[in-house]
Amino acid sequence: MPRSIIAGIGMYVPKNVYTNKDLMQYMDTSDEWIVERTGIRERRFADRKGETTATMGIEAAKVAIERAGITPQDIDFIIFATLSPDYYFPGCGVLVQRALQMKEIGALDVRNQCSGFVYALSVGDQYIRTGTYKNILVIGSEKHSFGLDFSTRGRNVSVIFGDGAAAVVLQPTEDPNRGLLSTHLHSDGNDAEILAMFNPGTHANYWKEGLADFDEAPVGQMFMSHSMVEKAQLFPNMDGQAVFKKAVVKFPEVIMEALRTNNYQPSDLKLLVPHQANLRISQFVQHTLKLRDDQVYNNIQRYGNTTAASVPIALCEAWQEGKIQPGDLVCLAAFGSGFTWASALFKW
Repeated sequence: MPRSIIAGIGMYVPKNVYTNKDLMQYMDTSDEWIVERTGIRERRFADRKGETTATMGIEAAKVAIERAGITPQDIDFIIFATLSPDYYFPGCGVLVQRALQMKEIGALDVRNQCSGFVYALSVGDQYIRTGTYKNILVIGSEKHSFGLDFSTRGRNVSVIFGDGAAAVVLQPTEDPNRGLLSTHLHSDGNDAEILAMFNPGTHANYWKEGLADFDEAPVGQMFMSHSMVEKAQLFPNMDGQAVFKKAVVKFPEVIMEALRTNNYQPSDLKLLVPHQANLRISQFVQHTLKLRDDQVYNNIQRYGNTTAASVPIALCEAWQEGKIQPGDLVCLAAFGSGFTWASALFKW
């Protein structure tokens, strides 16, 4: 059975750089406060007009396809991971198919937030292994900046996130010394509301009081109402401490699961590329697994948390910087809303 190999990888980040000091114009915060809690010093925000989740994903895809030595016409399946699609529906996958003038191939959209890219990679890998497709485009892209609360009220969330995209082309390989060895996917919905964006949505408002407003709806709850806007109910909600406590347990677990499944130890890793959620989480995981600094790649300092795009952006930068060579053991890992978490282990 063939394995999946990343034949091409590319990334795209907006040109607009916003430092922590820039955010001080909109909220009561400081560079020191943000760096101490998250490790983030700056992030990229997309242009207000013309730059979307799909367009950023398309730019990243163009680079990945070119580096794979193929054309858009050679792609036979698209998997697009995002929590911030251009439209509520349809998904971004078909927008990529249209923009790149691809054949009438399948397009799948994955909504697993921070772990979305690793989940998408796992789906693509199964298609490669079964011989269903031979050139699969996997994209992670996010435009958070259009939906954040840039005020003191929302600073605990808004200072964390940034915009960007990255993409890979998966192809089959028969080389026993290379390829995706295994993926590992998990979820636990018991604390789903700890990290969530409740509105707009179709939930019945039975989880917690105050998540939405029924006053304007004749039956049930309206998808969106003036009251939701007035009460600032259209922004993400996060209990940061609770997320941290869960992440520092599940991150090491899923990484070790991948290593043990394939008879490796942490010391065998050339590089761990974690989801860029919080530098403190990555440092905690590094300490738990007893990894050296050169074994863990972090770039959250420059881009913030780009959720589904963070793992492939970091992977692309690591590859561009020459930190990954053919045959190196590389682990990707992510944890996020849901909660969902996942890992993927490569012989690069």
